[in-house]
Amino acid sequence: MGKKSDIMIIRDKSSAIVTFMTETISNAERITTASEEIHAFVEEHHPEKVIFDFAKVKFFSSLVLGLILGVRAKLEADNGEVLISAIDPQLYRVFKITNLDKIFRFFPDAESALGSVRAD
Repeated sequence: MGKKSDIMIIRDKSSAIVTFMTETISNAERITTASEEIHAFVEEHHPEKVIFDFAKVKFFSSLVLGLILGVRAKLEADNGEVLISAIDPQLYRVFKITNLDKIFRFFPDAESALGSVRAD
């Protein structure tokens, strides 16, 4: 049986949307699997922007921040960017407390984030 990562990745031209498919992201093994899957996707497709869509998420562990920062570091090497969409206000506080709100752009939904990418 394969590992389950709880994400879906969709390509859109030079961007990718990573959608978290569960309300709670706290299982370390699944977060590691998701990270491996996303990094492999980035290596293969070299997207300019990666949008992390949190529309379904109500809770995540700090490992998710590490995952996002790892993808950001990988994209920055090629002048890419990570965008965050549809994050619950309570979860946004985690970004604010850790000052990560200063290094990411936030959007109300994946569609508006994608619209911003297309406008860049």
